[in-house]
Amino acid sequence: MQNILDGIELKEQNTDFEVRSLDTICINESNLQHPWWYNLKYLFAGILFGILLVKAEVISWFRIQEMFRMQSFHMYGVIGSAVVVGAISIWLIKKFKIKTIHGEAIELHSKKFNKGQIIGGLIFGFGWALTGACPGPLFALIGNGATVIIAVLLSAVAGTWVYGLIRDKLPH
Repeated sequence: MQNILDGIELKEQNTDFEVRSLDTICINESNLQHPWWYNLKYLFAGILFGILLVKAEVISWFRIQEMFRMQSFHMYGVIGSAVVVGAISIWLIKKFKIKTIHGEAIELHSKKFNKGQIIGGLIFGFGWALTGACPGPLFALIGNGATVIIAVLLSAVAGTWVYGLIRDKLPH
C-alpha cells in the first residue's frame, strides 16, 4: 500500500512541476534568504528606470500616439533598442553561463507558443492604445503628476486578478 501512496505523491509533484513550468519565473526561484533591506536595490533601480523613462519621453502620451499613428520612429527605436539589448544579453548569459551575483545558475527554459499569446498581446495593445500607457511606466507617470493614471493602474491590477481567477479556462 505504501508503494501506491509513494507513486501518487510522485505524480502530484510532477503535476506541480508541469503547472509551474508554465510560469518560467517560478522555476528560477532563488533558495537564498536575504534581509528585507536587500530589496532596496530594486527600489533604487526602479527609481532610476523611471527617471530614464521620463527623460527619454517614453511615457509621453503624445509619443505613444505618434507611434500608433505611424507618425514618428521615436518609440519604435526605443522598443527596438530594448529588444536588441535583451537578445544580446540572453545570448551572453547562455554563451558564458553567467550566474547571478550570488553565484546561482541562471536557467532559461523554452516556452511553447500558443494562440493565447496572440489574444493576450492584442488585449495588451488595445489597452496601451486606449490609455496611452504601457504597464511598465505607470508608476513613472503617476510620479510625474499624471494622477489620472491611477485609474489605469487599478485597472491593470484588476485585469491581473481576473486573469488569475480564470487562468485555468484560458488557452495556454
